[in-house]
Amino acid sequence: MNTNALQQLNPGGVARAADIRAPKPPVEIPDVWLWVWGVLVVLAVIAAAYFAWRYWRKKASTPPPVRVISSHERARLKLQQALALISQPKPFCILVSDTARWYLEERFHFHAPERTTEEFLYELQSSDLLLPEQKTSLGEFLSMCDMVKFARYEPGMAELEALHQSAVRLIDETEPQPQPTENAAVEPVKS
Repeated sequence: MNTNALQQLNPGGVARAADIRAPKPPVEIPDVWLWVWGVLVVLAVIAAAYFAWRYWRKKASTPPPVRVISSHERARLKLQQALALISQPKPFCILVSDTARWYLEERFHFHAPERTTEEFLYELQSSDLLLPEQKTSLGEFLSMCDMVKFARYEPGMAELEALHQSAVRLIDETEPQPQPTENAAVEPVKS
């Protein structure tokens, strides 16, 4: 101990400098649960924002549902529009005839629009989708329309109205009927 009075020997015999410092203040340990809850809240806000963004993006990209108009409803609308042309026989007959042909194409898968009246009526005779009275009425209807369209026949107002009524009657008679549900057809069993 004669080398330096300020040095001390520690129990292992190693000399060290004698310095006296004040004790350090206590270290504050953060509350771990506060951090966990904070992180969870931030993650929940991010997740909610993400799902809201996806929902609005999907909703914006989904087109609104389109109402499907059945073939008989579409044909009735066309025939109603044809009444505006009843004072002009040729355009009226073209529209009424084309409406009936397109209706038969959609409803029964006849190839009516692409064929002449004779070809169509020949195909129609071999089919059992229409009743014989309907086939006869349709043949007369199409023949009258062809006379107006191609032979320059000028029918009177009564004949044009009869043509229109014939087309409406064809659609009414061939409109598909709704199928009864199975629950309505089931009767209670008597014991």
